[in-house]
Amino acid sequence: MSATNDNLLIAIVGGSGAGKTWLVGRLCAILGEKACHLALDDFYRDRSHLPPSRRARLNFDVPHAIDWSDAGRVLRAGRAGTSTAVPQYDFATHSRRAETRRWSPAPVVLVEGLWLLRPPEVRRLFDLSIFLDAPENLRFSRRLARDTAERGYAPAAVRSRIQASVTPMHARYVEPQRRWADVVLAQPFQAADADRLAAALWPLLSARGVLPCGGRETFRNDLSARLVDYAYAN
Repeated sequence: MSATNDNLLIAIVGGSGAGKTWLVGRLCAILGEKACHLALDDFYRDRSHLPPSRRARLNFDVPHAIDWSDAGRVLRAGRAGTSTAVPQYDFATHSRRAETRRWSPAPVVLVEGLWLLRPPEVRRLFDLSIFLDAPENLRFSRRLARDTAERGYAPAAVRSRIQASVTPMHARYVEPQRRWADVVLAQPFQAADADRLAAALWPLLSARGVLPCGGRETFRNDLSARLVDYAYAN
């Protein structure tokens, strides 16, 4: 838990295709410039030293695929409000780009990733953790659409990877994290889910002056409207 003058770190955890980035976008739309986004995907280990054929055979659905030391460095900078360099990962080549990007954290840092709650030293950095529980068929269809459209992978290769590694590794490494989450949200979202999330977020946001003290009901209604319509599922 951070001191009151530190930035807030909020973890959004769930399987591939669970809607983590979607939820971050919804929250950023409400919080505006007071919130920013950080993705654990940026911290995949560089594999440029391996031949491309070897890289393609690696299992990227395990926690040790992440450079946790580098991720921790950036998370601590986010808490302190310090600008820092963030790596840029190229999923098409399974390697890091030569150039980094300069990242300046906002008062609320929304961090999304598959395994943010597994390492205890990372889990302790967050003020709030949210686990997204999405049905397997929904996660499968989203992963297939994303990897073919955004990462240039062939549909057959995506299906094969999902069956061979994504699904079993989800059960082994992702799903158990729900026990460490402060809030578990099942999909599709219902009004009760939005209310529960609003109740968890409001004390943290209002204590930092991120939202006006008298706006609790407005915040709850806005959050409910943005989650319950659930356009992302369709």
